[in-house]
Amino acid sequence: MHRKTIDFDKMTRRFLTEGQTPSVASFIQSLEEVLGKLRPKSRTDERRVEIAKSHLKEIRRSVRRLQNEVTLLQEQLQVLEEAKGNNE
Repeated sequence: MHRKTIDFDKMTRRFLTEGQTPSVASFIQSLEEVLGKLRPKSRTDERRVEIAKSHLKEIRRSVRRLQNEVTLLQEQLQVLEEAKGNNE
């Protein structure tokens, strides 16, 4: 039986040569893909993979909340800076 293996060296080289830092969303997507391709051999491993998927879903929600909060704070900062500029 032929199993498809993930070439992490190739993935790392591609990451380094692109010169851009991937976003958190791309890291999460990559982890989801890896977890989706795993084929656990036992019930215990199946449960571990399911728990990891669940944790990843919670991480995605938390990241989304944090990104929204950062956007809100950036907007508030911009308003404060504009107000300060008008007062000077």
